[in-house]
Amino acid sequence: MRGSSEDKAKRWVPSRLIEIDAWIDSGLWRFFHGSGGFWEAITIFFRRFRARGFKKALVELSCEGLTLGLGGLALLYVLAQPAMQMTAHGLPLETDYSVLFLDRHGNEIGRRGVLRSDSVPVDEMPDHFIKAVLATEDRRFFEHWGIDFIGLFRALGENARAGGVVQGGSSLTQQLAKNLFLSNERTIDRKINEAFLSLWLEEHLTKKQILETYLNRAYMGGGAFGAESAAEFYFNKDIREVSLPEAAMLAGLFKAPAKYAPHINLPAARGRANEVLTNMVQAGFMTEGQVVAARRQPATAVDRGTQTSPDYFLDFAFAEVQRIADKIPHRNFVARTTFDAGMQQLADESIQYHLRQFGKAYKVDEGAMVVLDDDGGVRAIVGGADYGESQFNRATRALRQPGSSFKGYVYAAAMEAGMKPTDIVSDAPVTIGNWSPQNYGRKFAGRVSLTDALAQSLNTVAARLGQKVGMKNVAALAKSMGVESPLRGDKTMALGTSEVTVMDQATGYAVFAAGGMDAHRHAVMQLTDTNGDILWDAAKDMGPRHRVLSEQAAKSMNEMLVQIPIRGTARKAALTMTLAAGKTGTTQSYRDGWFVGFTGNFTAAVWFGNDDYTPTNKLSGGSIPTMAWQRVMEAAHQGIDLKKIPYIDLPPPKPAADKVAEAPKDGPPLPVRPPSLNNETQKVLGGIADLMAKAPPLAPETVAANASTLTANASAAGPAPGP
Repeated sequence: MRGSSEDKAKRWVPSRLIEIDAWIDSGLWRFFHGSGGFWEAITIFFRRFRARGFKKALVELSCEGLTLGLGGLALLYVLAQPAMQMTAHGLPLETDYSVLFLDRHGNEIGRRGVLRSDSVPVDEMPDHFIKAVLATEDRRFFEHWGIDFIGLFRALGENARAGGVVQGGSSLTQQLAKNLFLSNERTIDRKINEAFLSLWLEEHLTKKQILETYLNRAYMGGGAFGAESAAEFYFNKDIREVSLPEAAMLAGLFKAPAKYAPHINLPAARGRANEVLTNMVQAGFMTEGQVVAARRQPATAVDRGTQTSPDYFLDFAFAEVQRIADKIPHRNFVARTTFDAGMQQLADESIQYHLRQFGKAYKVDEGAMVVLDDDGGVRAIVGGADYGESQFNRATRALRQPGSSFKGYVYAAAMEAGMKPTDIVSDAPVTIGNWSPQNYGRKFAGRVSLTDALAQSLNTVAARLGQKVGMKNVAALAKSMGVESPLRGDKTMALGTSEVTVMDQATGYAVFAAGGMDAHRHAVMQLTDTNGDILWDAAKDMGPRHRVLSEQAAKSMNEMLVQIPIRGTARKAALTMTLAAGKTGTTQSYRDGWFVGFTGNFTAAVWFGNDDYTPTNKLSGGSIPTMAWQRVMEAAHQGIDLKKIPYIDLPPPKPAADKVAEAPKDGPPLPVRPPSLNNETQKVLGGIADLMAKAPPLAPETVAANASTLTANASAAGPAPGP
């Protein structure tokens, strides 16, 4: 019994876990009890500092200010994220390429790129030029930290007194931030990013570096970037040699280079230069006596006529040169391009004309156009209303919803899947998930052919086709046809909700114009060094064209697209001498209007809209875009060999009186295609050039013998007769 009792006693010994639990309980009690006592002591201590009355109000306001300040810092951190991403790799380096560009006929059209070694240090620029720039652009440049609040409030006051915008509030650092990292789009996001980038520049660069970078990179009109290039273009001088009146004229170009370019509007340039001289006196940089001679004898620019630079095209071609030259051990190039000065003139005139004529009524401020020839060469680019106002290229960089003009890819995918233009489909209400697309006017046509559905731009049919063939397949086909912008591939993309560029649309529709072959888009035909040695040639190095659409699919698409200018939404695009084909596009709330069309000779995409995405006044693709396209193409097809659209046997339109386009009575006459070489002449000259390039060089003795013969013949002929 005793042993049994001892065993029970052993079993009743408390477990070690109970001891641990008791230790934890007592430890927690002591901790909270001690904390409570400590907090009570702190509370008693701070009671002696308790504010009452007026002091309490100040304390409350301070606490609220601290809370709001911390919240503001968090908000600023969020807003600064885009700017932080832009500056993740530091300051964008200036290109080390220098390129002379020629048009398709060998004429010089401009330059791009400046070797870093050619940039002029700010210490070597004339003192009066630096003072002219600072007095006009940013008088407190050396006093602020990127954002000049005093200058901003002063500009607001001046603008209020003048009843309009007469002074800008952006500092020179802000202008540099915009030039380096941003576009000219007038949005709140851009201004926020501009402010943060300005602070970043002030933190990472000295004032001298900021000023030097600004003066060497800013656009100054006439295709000139930087003060050195502008001095050479306008005055045939080195920037180090410009006089005071010339410096004042150059300093007046930074804010509005197109408006005050002296080779375009010398009186306006001189008036602006006089304002700059006044700014220098008001800023205390010079006295009136020092500038009076410059007022009496203003600068005169070199006579360049009305020469304009195709800047949007040059920017695009320069980017293409840099891609091509990435693996070429050269930095100075001569680039022979596909540029057509006559076509560019027509495109510029048409965009400008329609913005002037209809922009106010439709509440639209911007337009863009790209024209490709049947070989894929980029003939013309209009990237906006005014390059001097905004160097942002809306033709190649702006992503906008294409609307119904994207349906070309949806229908092409359907044709590739075996459908035909005569297939009957249902135009009726459809719901895909939680999405129920509606037709324009919210009406339904019932059973229609695919040709009629595309001509009438029926949304429900496009949505059904997208689901049938698969939107991923549509996106893949669009990519293969040349659309480089990222495509979402969702169900709504069938109606053009995935953003693309004008260049994308021109490239994609050029596949239809090429009978299903790839667009073969290019802006550079040949790249040589300064000695004339060929470094790259599009005919050899781009490779042959390849088929993107089957012949049957391309034939079906062209049969449908050619009906749209005849009896569809693009009737205003019909031409008088040849058949046209294409598709209109209108986006939600009328934010964008498109027309992408082609003939056997050219493909062109046209867009109209606003930079800030504000809705227009019911601008549709069948209005200004088709009219602008028709105005260009009607003139572009004058005096050339007309080619048929592949697989289309319809007769060309008859030039009847009711079909001939007429200019509005209150507008300028319809443009006429500038004189150019016809196709046959170009072929003959091209053949001669090829023969000369392939011909072996003459032996030195042959050259000497020929020279002797010419000299002897000249001597025998005697002196040339006088006038």
